[in-house]
Amino acid sequence: MSGVPPLTRTGTSALPGTGRTAVVTGASSGIGAATATRLAAEGFDVVVGARRMDRLTGLADAIGARALPLDVTDPASVEAFAAALDRVDVLVNNAGGAFDANPVAEADLDSWARTYEVNVLGTVRLTRALLPALVASGAGDALFVSSTAGLVTYEGGSSYTAAKHGVHALVGALRLELVGQPVRVIEIAPGMVHTEEFSLNRLGSAEKADAVYRGVREPLVADDVADCIAWALTRPHHVNVDLMVVRPRAQAAQHKVAREDWTEAGPRSRPDR
Repeated sequence: MSGVPPLTRTGTSALPGTGRTAVVTGASSGIGAATATRLAAEGFDVVVGARRMDRLTGLADAIGARALPLDVTDPASVEAFAAALDRVDVLVNNAGGAFDANPVAEADLDSWARTYEVNVLGTVRLTRALLPALVASGAGDALFVSSTAGLVTYEGGSSYTAAKHGVHALVGALRLELVGQPVRVIEIAPGMVHTEEFSLNRLGSAEKADAVYRGVREPLVADDVADCIAWALTRPHHVNVDLMVVRPRAQAAQHKVAREDWTEAGPRSRPDR
């Protein structure tokens, strides 16, 4: 299996990921692409999976990774993806998304089904397929990119928060089931992250997507989350980061964000929902 060759820094020991194979799902954009890039820089042999092979191949070529088609909602795609892997030491379950902002009274059940299929069932599907390889590695990592939406609820977020609560429950159960096995189970739960597609896919227009971040000083970006993921994965293997919640400083909670109104005198902070 091709991948990033082992790298060393002059005069130092090998990079933390040297000799380990990391699989990153949902890697064609956003947090997935940033994570794949960061792990390749840490010396991991990286395998990236996503549906959009044009974008995925471009990323793989740029970072020296291997690109494989993957649709986590399709059992046959997951089976073929798993069969193409010779070794897996790390699985970064990043594929997911939000697709509406409707209240429960106006719930679009097709959107609910899509949200659950991608975030919950797709995650279970791929984890189940690759878990034997993670155990066989002798030092495996199953890392899940969830969300602060898996820890709290908020208006207009019913389908997404329900799905991410499902992911959080999955992670907790899996950690209990694997205790004593050589696999760490890690959850990274980001808050407000400004990526090019998440809010656009959810709200349907660039104008609405931009409004989510308007006035917020320094929301997180994909590289910030990738940094957290890389840090957790490169701790000594007896150290398990059960749950890391990471938000921008401007976001105190899911419903409380400091936004700045610009006036002639400069920015003025105000908490906003």
